[in-house]
Amino acid sequence: MQNSQMQALSPKELNYIADSISNEEMLIKQCAATASISTHSAIQQALNQYARSHEQHLNTLIQTLHQHQNLAPSQSH
Repeated sequence: MQNSQMQALSPKELNYIADSISNEEMLIKQCAATASISTHSAIQQALNQYARSHEQHLNTLIQTLHQHQNLAPSQSH
């Protein structure tokens, strides 16, 4: 989808994305921390895979914000 076809995100949508970004960051940290203390290699591998998956989700959310950034109303100072 091209930027000319996108609509600006609503404040509610922006808040949802911000909350989702925070959640993904928390999940990445929790998976990494738990993997680092686990003594079972299969559990470490699974947690590291979950962390990578959450990193992909985080990147998608950030890319979405960047794609819509130029559609946001400018703020006057």
